[in-house]
Amino acid sequence: MTASTTRRTTATRSRTAAVGAIAVAGALVLAGCGDQTNGGGGSSETAKANNAPLFSKLPKKIQDAGVIKVGTNAEYAPMESTEGGKIVGVDPDLADALSKQLGVKFQFTSGSFDGLITAVNSGRYDIAMSSITDNKQRQQGLNDKGQKLGEGVDFVDYFVAGTAIYVKKGNPEGIKGIEDLCGKTAAVQRGTTYEKALQDQSKKCKDAGKKTINIESFDNDTEAQTRVKSGGAVAGINDYPVAVDLARKADGGNTFEVINKQYDAGPFGIVLNKKNTQLRDALKEAVDAIIKDGSYKKVLDKWGAQSGAIDKSAINGGK
Repeated sequence: MTASTTRRTTATRSRTAAVGAIAVAGALVLAGCGDQTNGGGGSSETAKANNAPLFSKLPKKIQDAGVIKVGTNAEYAPMESTEGGKIVGVDPDLADALSKQLGVKFQFTSGSFDGLITAVNSGRYDIAMSSITDNKQRQQGLNDKGQKLGEGVDFVDYFVAGTAIYVKKGNPEGIKGIEDLCGKTAAVQRGTTYEKALQDQSKKCKDAGKKTINIESFDNDTEAQTRVKSGGAVAGINDYPVAVDLARKADGGNTFEVINKQYDAGPFGIVLNKKNTQLRDALKEAVDAIIKDGSYKKVLDKWGAQSGAIDKSAINGGK
């Protein structure tokens, strides 16, 4: 898989949560954390006369249902967010394009990010599509120390991004890179790979004889943003396209700016249970089809996310 231009940072990156956090906190999502749903169900009538190019590639269960149940965390504009009670963004629009290839609807439900992988493996969702970084830890169900914590998952990669640092407008602390956060306070969403990026950098600070980073982790990214805006933290860490969108929109572009540097660029992937290989392979074909027919590019252009474009999908392409 290759990318058409530069893009986000963090191979451990992203909205990608540390696998340990997913495995443990993920169990909490099963009790009913979904709060918004897009799309509707289907019926066996869908399977009787469906001329979509890739419908025959789907598992019979999905054909009969006429729907793919999608778990997401709709708090990351422009990738996925909620407007007027509807989940919108890059991922929902890409799903709409995929649905034309597959002939079934994608039904999005928003819940806790750090529970999405567990919810997929439990069968609550068929897939998760939520700016989730594909990496070996998630594929194998390992924690940061390489210990087995739970079931791994498969990924169908469809986007590339890295981690970015955002600061208050004017950059009053003169932050030029993640190494400048030694001895300072940084805000981040709990359970993400960019929280891990801060932890790794904090260790480097200590090893270099500098003060560690005071990492403030929050349940959602909005709280982290508020902390930076108030001056309680000198910087926030997020996915690059999310940080850019935040800087452009918050208070008319007058609150934040993004440090022009990305870290550890890596792929975002659609998450599936490892046993669900037929659906996985059908989704990969569908991603490649929308790249080829141009609908993929139209979605990224619409949301200003062109920097994350790829020219070919991959299965478990993350490192």
